[in-house]
Amino acid sequence: MIEEPTGHATSNPQETPAWERKLVADLALAGLVEQRRARRWNVFFKCAFLSYLIILPLLYLPWGELTSGDGKHTALIELSGVISADSLASADRVVGGLRAAFEDENTAGVIIRINSPGGSPVQSGYIHDEILRLRALHPDTLVYAVIADICASGGYYVAAAADQIYADKASVVGSIGVVSSGFGFVDSLEKLGVERRLIAAGENKGFMDPFSPIKPDEVRHFRTVIKEVHEQFIGVVENGRGERLNPEDELYGGLVWTGERSVSLGLVDALGSASYVAREVVGAETIVDFTPRRHVIEKLTDQLGLSLAQGLMSQGWLPSLSLQ
Repeated sequence: MIEEPTGHATSNPQETPAWERKLVADLALAGLVEQRRARRWNVFFKCAFLSYLIILPLLYLPWGELTSGDGKHTALIELSGVISADSLASADRVVGGLRAAFEDENTAGVIIRINSPGGSPVQSGYIHDEILRLRALHPDTLVYAVIADICASGGYYVAAAADQIYADKASVVGSIGVVSSGFGFVDSLEKLGVERRLIAAGENKGFMDPFSPIKPDEVRHFRTVIKEVHEQFIGVVENGRGERLNPEDELYGGLVWTGERSVSLGLVDALGSASYVAREVVGAETIVDFTPRRHVIEKLTDQLGLSLAQGLMSQGWLPSLSLQ
């Protein structure tokens, strides 16, 4: 009888040691399980991403226009932040919400809730004029301005177009004035040895250039421009508030007052919140928000820009501010 030498592998599978066969089987099974797990996670993430693309835009739809229902409601439009062409308080956004609110047949009254320090007189004027236009088209639908924390300058320019103005006793109201500010760097350039080269066609084309010495005649001219805008502002307030105003010497001097003091000055009609006005004044307690929402792309872009800015500040490449 010839015996096979020990220590050599055999070609017969049946003679492979049991532990080796079990190891191979376990490895194959583990690989199969891992593949199935990977496929499941792949499907999960694809479904989650698809749901994200579908659901997220729905969060920014103007649901107020879609869910007005059959009963009467009070329409709400938010005006929050600095009023400028590229902000959430731009005329395009606010006017869009106002038009939708007035066009809804179930709107019993319109509230513009203002929380703004002011901004562009042009954008404020656009909103103000559109409120007057819509009031003329819908004389039975009254407009109420409700002041939150602050309604100053351009914010009050808008509020003056409302039928009535309400505020909290601690709200900051007023700042009926116009301001233009800047810096001059003439001496700094001289100390740094930098020569200013300004080439312009037109005697005053370099008007108020911060790197050139200021000229008294330029200041006088610019004061007339600011004064004219200020007079426009005063006219808007007087036309909107009429005999309700109890003017003082400094009413149009750019000062601010509390909401409680503003009632005695005639800048505000009464104290009250948006819910109070809807319930007690309009008589339609249900509030439907007609404020246009940002498009999802805008939201994502803003978040990306904020993340980038925070990253740069953390590396010391951008200055950071902190309120203490």
